[in-house]
Amino acid sequence: MATAKRPKPVETVFSRRQVEGFIADGRSIIIVDQKVLKVDPWLKYHPGGDKAIHHMIGRDATDEVQALHSDEAQQQMNRYRIGRIEGRWTNFTPPIQGGKFRTFVEGQVEEADDQDSSIETPSPGASQPPSPIFDTDASGSRRRSTRKDRYLSSPSSVASATDPEDGMSWLDIQTKEHIDLDHAKYPSLDSNTQDEVVHKYRLLDQRLRAERLYDCNYSAYAVETCRYTLLATFSIVCLRWGWYSLSGAFLGCLWHQLVFTVHDAGHMGITHNFHLDTTIGIIIANFIGGLSVGWWKRNHNVHHIVTNSPEHDPDIEHIPFFAISHRFFDSMRSSFYERIMAYDAVAKFLIPYQAYLYFPILTFGRFNLYIHSWKFLILGQGPQKGPAWWHRWLEIAGQVFFWFWFGYIVMYKSIPTAGGRLAFLMISHMVTMPLHAQITLSHFSMSTAELGPRESFPQKMLRTTMDIDCPQWLDFFHGGLQFQAVHHLYPRMPRHNLRRAQKLVQEFCLDIKIPYALYGFVDGNKAVINRLDEVGRQAAILAKCQRSIAEKGDILHGH
Repeated sequence: MATAKRPKPVETVFSRRQVEGFIADGRSIIIVDQKVLKVDPWLKYHPGGDKAIHHMIGRDATDEVQALHSDEAQQQMNRYRIGRIEGRWTNFTPPIQGGKFRTFVEGQVEEADDQDSSIETPSPGASQPPSPIFDTDASGSRRRSTRKDRYLSSPSSVASATDPEDGMSWLDIQTKEHIDLDHAKYPSLDSNTQDEVVHKYRLLDQRLRAERLYDCNYSAYAVETCRYTLLATFSIVCLRWGWYSLSGAFLGCLWHQLVFTVHDAGHMGITHNFHLDTTIGIIIANFIGGLSVGWWKRNHNVHHIVTNSPEHDPDIEHIPFFAISHRFFDSMRSSFYERIMAYDAVAKFLIPYQAYLYFPILTFGRFNLYIHSWKFLILGQGPQKGPAWWHRWLEIAGQVFFWFWFGYIVMYKSIPTAGGRLAFLMISHMVTMPLHAQITLSHFSMSTAELGPRESFPQKMLRTTMDIDCPQWLDFFHGGLQFQAVHHLYPRMPRHNLRRAQKLVQEFCLDIKIPYALYGFVDGNKAVINRLDEVGRQAAILAKCQRSIAEKGDILHGH
């Protein structure tokens, strides 16, 4: 007698209002391939940190998930599946970015969503996109009613900012003009246009896989290993001979080169195995370089999702030393650091001169990375359970090992004089300056405008990232960081394949009419300096306006 097959359970189909209600109740809901995932249990276990997930709440995270996760990790996400959605999903603004959500009541009559409404007029059920000139804080509450609210309510009202001495009003008008320029320069944010961008982006991903550009070129790493060995040997020999400055220079060059492989491992671009690549990254970064891979992952994953967002991207939040947007003058709250980035007296003194201080400050950037690494490990900011539970302890062991060989064996035991130790320390760290310039080069001069939740992942990456043009023989110096636009589109692609992929990405950009930013190394640095100089001059103008207003106030009050 044949046994009747059990019918498959009917999967729940959630409406947009129901998803909004879940988020209003404090649940972490993301959409991946039409699947509704409730990821609250995963937040504290996610190897890339919880902040990256928070920026995807209420959004279709399909492209971000595929770009940053292995196939195995994507399969494991199904354990958090609670249902599905039908049709095209229009993104909410996540709560961490200021989104507001309404509770859902069963039996409530749902409003019809206008999927094609403009970003200035969100559909019912959508959270209000944050003002591109920062009119909400990270909790979503209105900070205060200001002149920004008055003239941001309609484009025509920008022209009505009548107080010529109100410095921030003038600066906000500049930002509005930059946003308008982005809207004119890049494809429309309407649903059909963005869907076409995403469709062709995914087709390009399939082509890249078909051409095996996700396969690691291990022979290239054999060459890299020879270079690393040579630099390490030169450093040790010079140390033995008492040439401490030269020894430090070779060690700095070794650190500079090793970071590129750590970057590859952090994106699972070497073996494509999470545990193996993580171990490679920890051995190089912590044991040899004294830096934390866990801190870098937590920081870097958020950077890849909210690239160049002043409120959210930690890679451009460098107050009081640098500001690449006047929005930092308003003492914004960083959602990553969970604190106010105060535009204080130190910042007001330094920012007007930041174009001149840029390279000198970067020269000492490695010391800042130590501080971030120690803070991350001491405070236990990484996951303490789940697949990455052991990372922290291996990293701490790596830190002990690093400071033993570098601090005790080399600095204390091998160098007899205080002057020699200081020279070795400073030169080894200052030689790594080009790396810090390379990291900032691809983003500091690009757009920092917020165009709202309707902008697709590939368009945002190309709008906020530039590539650096260099001859192939110089690729070892840049370590793949010269292909940042390609890397941001396909971050798990091994760096030795990025040059081949660049031509296909350029064809893609030409097809979808997105400008592909490509500068020479010198011109790229000029663009960064020009941006820093522009914002520095804005800071000086603001200070002058504020002094003028203060003086007028004193006169009016009889002082």
